Amino acid sequence: MRWLQRNAVLLGGLLVIVYMFVPIFVVVLMSFNKPRSKLIYRFDGFTLQNWLHPCQSPSMCSAVGRSIEIGLLATIVATVLGTLMAFALVRHQFRGRTVSNVLIFLPMASPEIVMGSSLLALFVAGGFGGRLGFWTILIAHIMFCLSFVVVTVRARLAGLDTNLEQAAMDLYATEAQTFWRVTFPLVFPGILGAALLSFSLSFDDFIITNLNAGNTTTFPMYVWGVAQRGVPMQVNVVGTVMFVISVAIVVGAELNRRRQERALA
Repeated sequence: MRWLQRNAVLLGGLLVIVYMFVPIFVVVLMSFNKPRSKLIYRFDGFTLQNWLHPCQSPSMCSAVGRSIEIGLLATIVATVLGTLMAFALVRHQFRGRTVSNVLIFLPMASPEIVMGSSLLALFVAGGFGGRLGFWTILIAHIMFCLSFVVVTVRARLAGLDTNLEQAAMDLYATEAQTFWRVTFPLVFPGILGAALLSFSLSFDDFIITNLNAGNTTTFPMYVWGVAQRGVPMQVNVVGTVMFVISVAIVVGAELNRRRQERALA
């Protein structure tokens, strides 16, 4: 009993980690599954066919490609605009700054069904009701990703030591040199984190996308459509690949951060 009391926090942490990673482990495991019946959620045997033929369902690969394209474009636009907005909110004083800080949270606080239906009403009122598709999805994704970028980058900027920038200027560095050699490298981890979050939100979104997609199909919509008759094992392959890429990016960013810290030490 005493041992349990001393290690309660450790055990609780381990349970949380297990709770978080068991679903990911199941996805990876099922990507090697060879179902022998309609019970595709039971592991019946090991096979590499799912990995060797990931595009056995052409419609799935088309949906994945479309989701990646929308996600990348939404991430680039939202990251650029959101970073500029974060710098404006943190580094500049202007009328309406407090109101802007509050409004930036509204898309994050609003339920997706509310935001999706509002955007649909906006597109219909703007004459795009009969042309819902790729571009309306992209506009919608940029709008809800923007808030997450602003909040993430703003938090990074707020914790930045401005004395480092002042020291660079005292050594006769120009504003441009100070930004690119001091400010940007320090803020970059926050920008990268915001970009990764934006891409994940865009790639994974279903509710807002479904309301504004028209006849366009993204990967989450494809999975929802085939769920009733059986999700192909290749879906788990896509999930595993996305997870591995995300881990690689995060590990690479952490290694780069440590390298920069050693260089500054």
